[in-house]
Amino acid sequence: MAAIALTKELYFTTTTVIDWLDIFTRPIYKHVVVESLAYCQEQKGLEIYSWVLMTNHLHMIVGTHETTTCLSDILRDFKKYTNKKILAAIENNQQESRKDWILDRCRFAGNNDKKIKNYRFWKEGNHVEQLNTYDFYKQKLDYIHMNPVRQEIVTRPEDYLYSSARNYAGMEGLLNVIVVQ
Repeated sequence: MAAIALTKELYFTTTTVIDWLDIFTRPIYKHVVVESLAYCQEQKGLEIYSWVLMTNHLHMIVGTHETTTCLSDILRDFKKYTNKKILAAIENNQQESRKDWILDRCRFAGNNDKKIKNYRFWKEGNHVEQLNTYDFYKQKLDYIHMNPVRQEIVTRPEDYLYSSARNYAGMEGLLNVIVVQ
């Protein structure tokens, strides 16, 4: 199985919310991310090998199944779409006690960027590392799945709903994942 990780271009990515704001403590915002990732899988050629959505960032191991599909384009479109959807969800959420503060932080971040009209939700750019060996792949896979355990959200990785650890444990996850053991 190590040959899969060596013959396919796979990347470890991190996408972070501006100011490390803990937005993904509410399921409504988490579902925007999950639904958008599913769309990117179905319509844009994104292959997800591993993922975890934490309170303020998203880690993934990903590739693309079409040689004409550029990963950076998929990530750009994902961030642009989820930026709008999550901010709209925050604005429309009457139960969101942090609404004014979150929108103020996103407005401030957007005002300081000439490419943004109003709000910036995600930090600019993505942290991307190419996984060249199976050992490096395995290291990042374990790092992703242990993130909720290290944060003391769960005691076992597979108990965290917003992660591919469920898929790797033989359970059904929220997203279709290509499992490489």
